[in-house]
Amino acid sequence: MMNTIFPEELSEGWLIIYIDDIIVFSETWDSHLTILERVLKKIVPVNMKISLKKCHFAYSELKALRHVSGLSLGMDKNKVVEVLLKPMPQTKKEIQSFLGFAAYYRQHIKDFAIIAKSLYKLCDQKTLYEMTEERVKAYEELKKSLTKAPFLLMPD
Repeated sequence: MMNTIFPEELSEGWLIIYIDDIIVFSETWDSHLTILERVLKKIVPVNMKISLKKCHFAYSELKALRHVSGLSLGMDKNKVVEVLLKPMPQTKKEIQSFLGFAAYYRQHIKDFAIIAKSLYKLCDQKTLYEMTEERVKAYEELKKSLTKAPFLLMPD
């Protein structure tokens, strides 16, 4: 729904939408005020609600959606440490949790689906949970890829 409300803004590259969160960014205070006005003018007619306690205004950098966004977008350093310290999953629930986390960053991981394929098979109820050598290698490769995920520059 949000994509249908803000198609022009999304195509102009200064707005990011994730489910019901909106992030806008700009290079100057004046342009930021103009952008906020445009967004608010679109929100009011469709009766969207804004939670002021979730709002952050005029930040040069903002941690949102497990990313750090300012001039770049990438994994929060605390999450990198968390991944490095993560032990080998021992249950289906633990591997599902890890894969959910990893899938969130899939756009930063080359060949994510290929690497994760054997791990996703473990999530099948009919599959016996067994961390084979192939699966251990896939898990370690995903962990390594997650900690090396590149930072992407914000669009101009």
